[in-house]
Amino acid sequence: MTAKRIIHAACPHDCPDTCAMLVEVEDGRATRVSGDPDHTPTRGFLCTKVTRYLERVYNPGRLLYPMRRVGAKGEGRFERISWDEALDQIARRFREIAASADGPEAILPYSYGGTMGIVNGSSMDRRFFHRLGASKLARTICSSAGVDAMRYTVGATIGTDMENFHLARLIVLWGTNTLSSNIHLWPEIQQALSCGARLIGIDPHRNHTMDHCHQFIQINPGTDAAFALAVMNVIVAEGLEDRDYIERYTLGFELLREQVAAWPPARAASICGVTENEITEFAREYATTRPAVIRVNYGLQRHAGGGMAVRAIACLPALTGAWREAGGGVLLSSSGMFTFDEAVLQRPDLIRGNPRTVNMSRLGEALTDFEPPVRAIYVYNSNPAAIAPDQSKVIEGLKREDLFTVVHEQFQTDTADYADILLPATTQLEHRDIVKPYGHYYLVYNEPAIAPMGEAKPNWEVFSLLAERMGFEEDCFKDTDEDIIRQALSTEAAIFDGITLDRLKRDGWARLNLPETFAPFAEGGFHTPSGKCEFYSEGLEREGLDPLPDYIPPRESPATAPELAARFPLQLLSPPANSFLNTSFSHLPSFLKSERQPFIQINPEDARKRGISDGDRVRVWNDRGECRLVARLSERVKPGVAVALSIWWNKLSPDHTNVNQTVSQALTDIGAGATFFDNLVEVAKSDA
Repeated sequence: MTAKRIIHAACPHDCPDTCAMLVEVEDGRATRVSGDPDHTPTRGFLCTKVTRYLERVYNPGRLLYPMRRVGAKGEGRFERISWDEALDQIARRFREIAASADGPEAILPYSYGGTMGIVNGSSMDRRFFHRLGASKLARTICSSAGVDAMRYTVGATIGTDMENFHLARLIVLWGTNTLSSNIHLWPEIQQALSCGARLIGIDPHRNHTMDHCHQFIQINPGTDAAFALAVMNVIVAEGLEDRDYIERYTLGFELLREQVAAWPPARAASICGVTENEITEFAREYATTRPAVIRVNYGLQRHAGGGMAVRAIACLPALTGAWREAGGGVLLSSSGMFTFDEAVLQRPDLIRGNPRTVNMSRLGEALTDFEPPVRAIYVYNSNPAAIAPDQSKVIEGLKREDLFTVVHEQFQTDTADYADILLPATTQLEHRDIVKPYGHYYLVYNEPAIAPMGEAKPNWEVFSLLAERMGFEEDCFKDTDEDIIRQALSTEAAIFDGITLDRLKRDGWARLNLPETFAPFAEGGFHTPSGKCEFYSEGLEREGLDPLPDYIPPRESPATAPELAARFPLQLLSPPANSFLNTSFSHLPSFLKSERQPFIQINPEDARKRGISDGDRVRVWNDRGECRLVARLSERVKPGVAVALSIWWNKLSPDHTNVNQTVSQALTDIGAGATFFDNLVEVAKSDA
C-alpha cells in the first residue's frame, strides 16, 4: 500500500480568509483537500467552494496544452500547438507592436485576483511588462475605493485582528455577507454571541447572514455615508465621544464636528430609508458598548461615493475610542501589514519611457476608444469578458481582428473564447507561492502537491520564458519561484523576523510578529502623515475632494437621477452568489447545481406592477445592455431595489450575457474604482 503524503497549501482565491490547506497525495494524485486544524483562522475547515477544489483540478474541461485560434473571435475554436510556437508568436507580435509608431504602451496586461499570490500574481509578471514598456494597469475593479479611503483615514489597510472579534460586545456587520464571503470569521462571532455580545447588520439586501443578527437595519443602496454621518452627529451632540482619545490621537475633530452638525438623524433617515430612531439608537449603542467592532466589506464602496462611505465608517472607532481595546475598531482589510518590498518584487525601475496607465474598470473604453489604440492584451488571473463593467463594450473590443489577445487560463472562459493564443495555467496544487491575506495576519505558504496537468505552466514561469525570447537580459528574469519568495521575506520589517522559506515549508504558515491581543491603534500610531487618525485629510484636499467625511450620493438613483429613474426605476445590486467566487467556480457542475440558474430578486410590490410572477423569465435592461434572468419574488429586497447574485459566465447564461451588460464604466470618488452597484435598470416579463 502506498503511503499518503500531506502537503501544505494555501487557498489562492480572492477571499479574506486565505485558508491554510492540507492536501493528501497518493501515487502522485491529490485525493483530498482539507483545512489545516493548526492554523487559527482556518480552524480545520474550508468553505463549500474550496472543499471541492479537486473538482477544479481534475475537471475534464481543464486547458492542458497551448492553442491557437482557428475560428472567428468569440467562437472558441482552437488547434493545439507547442509551447515554443506559442511563445515565439507572442514574442514576435510584442516586438512588432513595440517597434511600431504606437510603441510598447499599445500592449496591455490585464489581471486581478483569480489566483492570489506573490509569485504568480504580482512579481515576475510586473517585471516583464515594466521592462517591455507596456501600459500600466490600475487594478481597481474590486477594492481600490475602500483601500484608498482607509489610507487617507488611518494610513493603511490595517484593522481589528479577526482573532479578537470574540472579545467584542457589539459586532456590526456593515455591507457584508459573512456566511458567504468571510465564513471563518463566523466562529469568532459565535463565541462573542455566547458571551452576550450583540450583532447588528446594516445592508440594502437581507442576505442570509442578516437573519442571524439581533437587529437588521436595511438602508437604501449607496447611502452608507449618510447613515455614518448621522451616527457621528448623535455621538457628538450627546457627548458620547471619547475626548481623551480624540485629543491624543486624531486630527481635525473641530472641523468634523461642524461637518456632522449638518447631518441630524432626520436628514439621513429620509435619504437612507430608515427611521430616525434606528439611527439614534444605533449611535447610542455603538458609542456606549465596549469593545465595539465594525466589519465593513467591499460591496458598499461600489457606488459613486463608495470611498467616502468607507472613510466615514472608518472614522467611527476613533471618535468613540473603540480602538483602545483588542476586539474594538474596524476591519476592512489587513493587507497593509504585509509590507513586502514591491520595488524588489516588481522592479518598476525597469520601466522605459512614461507609459500610460489604463484603469481596468474602464476596459471597454480602453479597447474601443483609446489613442494610440490597445493593439495587444495579455489576460491572466481574470475573466474580463464576464466580470468587467459595460460588458457589451468590452466584448466589442475583444472582437477586434486587429487586437492580438493572449489568455493564460485553467479553463476556456468567456474571455478565452476571444484569444488568439490560449495558454494552459496551473492550479494552486501545481505551483509554489505565498499568499498574503486581507482578513487576518498570517502569511500562508503553498507547496506544489502534484505535477502540472498536461503542459500547464505557472504565470511566473511563462513570463520568465517570454522575457528570454524578448531578449531581456536582466538577472531578475532568471529568478525561480523560491528566489521570489525569499526576496519577499527579506523585508527588514520586524514583524517578519524569523519568518523564512524553510519555516514556511515546515509549518505551512506563520503569523506576523504581533501581540496575541493585537490592538493596532490602541495608543494612536496611525500610519498617516500626521501619525493620527485624520478626520481632516490634506491628502484628499490636494486631490480636490472634501478633506472631511462627506456623503456623495449614487449617480443612478431615483433621488439623484429622476429622469433616468423614470425609465429605469430599479436599483440593481449584484453581490456574489453563495456558491461562486467571482467567476472562478461558476462553470463547475456541482456549483451550477447549487445555484440552479441566473435569477433576480425583486420585491412582490414591484413584481405586481409589472405583471411578473415568481419563476417568470424576465428581461433586465438599461441603455447600456440587457440580460435574461429568472424572477424570484422576495421581501428581502425593498421596493425599488433588485438583487441579481453573480457572476455567471456569459456562455452559461440565457442569451450569453450577464448583469454586467447593464453596469457603467463610471468610477468611484476615491480610488477610481468600479461602481457595479450604482446601476438603474428596468425589469419586464420576457417573451423568450
